[in-house]
Amino acid sequence: MLRDVFDEDPELYDRARPVYPPPLVEALITAAGLTPESRVLEVGPGTGQLTVPLARLGCRITAVELGPTVATVTRRNLRPFPNARVEVSAFEEWPLPEEPFDLVVCATAFHWIDPAVRVPKAVAALAPGGTLALVTTEHVAGGSWDQDFCDRVQGCYERWDPTTPTGLRMPDESALTPDTGELDRSDRLDAVEVRRFAQEITYSAPEYRDLLCTFSNHRDLDPTALSGLLDCVTDLIENRNGGSVTKRTLHELITARRAA
Repeated sequence: MLRDVFDEDPELYDRARPVYPPPLVEALITAAGLTPESRVLEVGPGTGQLTVPLARLGCRITAVELGPTVATVTRRNLRPFPNARVEVSAFEEWPLPEEPFDLVVCATAFHWIDPAVRVPKAVAALAPGGTLALVTTEHVAGGSWDQDFCDRVQGCYERWDPTTPTGLRMPDESALTPDTGELDRSDRLDAVEVRRFAQEITYSAPEYRDLLCTFSNHRDLDPTALSGLLDCVTDLIENRNGGSVTKRTLHELITARRAA
């Protein structure tokens, strides 16, 4: 499964994947009413891009990570925080503890979980009045991705990845519609809210190459195609974009309350 590829090189993932914007973390803390006494369940923490900022609050965190190698890096990053621990399991198979959580959060990983399980199990893990929070990530138009550069990058993908649809463009964030359907349909959740946070990050050509190597659909390419794609994009950044690229990312923080 594609979700298993993240366990292949967790050090690269830890180095290349950016942390979430601090205003998003603060909004999550406020929305969930977190205190040092709060119990938090994070599903699919990766190497701790959201876990570490939450752990600084001092709350009791259980992070359920699918990949055992990834979990090793996550534990290392959480070493300064004695109230945070990592368990290795698929969320679908992880036994819920008797004591419920004040917050269940999943950042850019909810789509990997079985749709028949993810919302019902997350809600079952919550105390009445507790918060379910999802963070989504979408690459959007902006930064230094003008139309000419976008067209050239698209050419790299169409050449080296046969599954790439032709003519893809970065979406405009104003045209994106939040998808809250699963939460809206749950009769055990209410007060669904969406908050948006954008950030722009500048990458050198080698840094952006590393970032691409953390994406599951890229790692799933055969080695020749992946190497060709990476070389093509790297050449564009170095020779047609001044040696760096600024990428704009839109994060949505979607929260809901478990009904009492």
